[in-house]
Amino acid sequence: MAALDKGPEKCDLGRVTNGKHEELRRILQGYGSCLVAYSGGVDSVLLAKVAREVLGARSLAVIADSPSLPRRELAEALELGATFDFPVRVVKTAEFDNPEYLANPANRCYFCKHELFDHLTPIARAEQFTVIAYGENASDAGDFRPGAQAAAEFQIRAPLKEAGLTKAEIRELSAQLGLPTADKPQMACLSSRVPYGEAVNPEKLAMIEGAENVLRDAGFYEVRVRHHESGTAKTPLARIELAPAEIGKLLADGVLARVTAAIQKLGYQHVTLDLQGYRRGSVNEVLKQAG
Repeated sequence: MAALDKGPEKCDLGRVTNGKHEELRRILQGYGSCLVAYSGGVDSVLLAKVAREVLGARSLAVIADSPSLPRRELAEALELGATFDFPVRVVKTAEFDNPEYLANPANRCYFCKHELFDHLTPIARAEQFTVIAYGENASDAGDFRPGAQAAAEFQIRAPLKEAGLTKAEIRELSAQLGLPTADKPQMACLSSRVPYGEAVNPEKLAMIEGAENVLRDAGFYEVRVRHHESGTAKTPLARIELAPAEIGKLLADGVLARVTAAIQKLGYQHVTLDLQGYRRGSVNEVLKQAG
């Protein structure tokens, strides 16, 4: 009876997703064993769960811990592994020891992913995992993704992409499998909140993490706090991005004043609201303008 309540587009998506789910399982089975680069996001949670279902003990999820990963995200990622019975190992990565990463160029993600895969490769070799896989999907094609260059250099596989799974299909399949990440917002690393060319460091990222926690604790769902610095004194400014539907809530009932005061306590002298709202990849807008 529930199927009758779904619109035709939803039913079509479900049929397509089911076919690609089987293709994903076939691909993973063909690997024989798999080490999954895990982040706790929508894509890697699905990949880790299905890999565990297909390969059992011949799969392992590994998450990289560094100042660019929010503490709440790490805790949630580990909790998901425990809840859905796929083991997760934590490795400490050292991208913040790399001056090229700290300089925050447009290809910063390359250095991050290179560091990650450099850690995963010896684990895979020592524990005889034949394939290292990560969560790139079919919707990522054509996007600016310098991390994909590092993946190619290390011969990392992208089974979600190989199965043709788009982001919408991954969310649909996640919902079918009962994963709470089905409707989880996109979650890029904290370093992505700093404009290209402005140095990143753990202190800035701690401020950003704290500011985003303020907003989430106030009930906001889709959140970014962009970190800017101005003048010779490097005065810190927080630029808030919210889903357009949530902007009104920030401006009502004194919420704005409370949020502003809490964010300023973290060290931000100025707090602004981006009236365009949250949009994926806004940090890359400057690259498009330059092109």
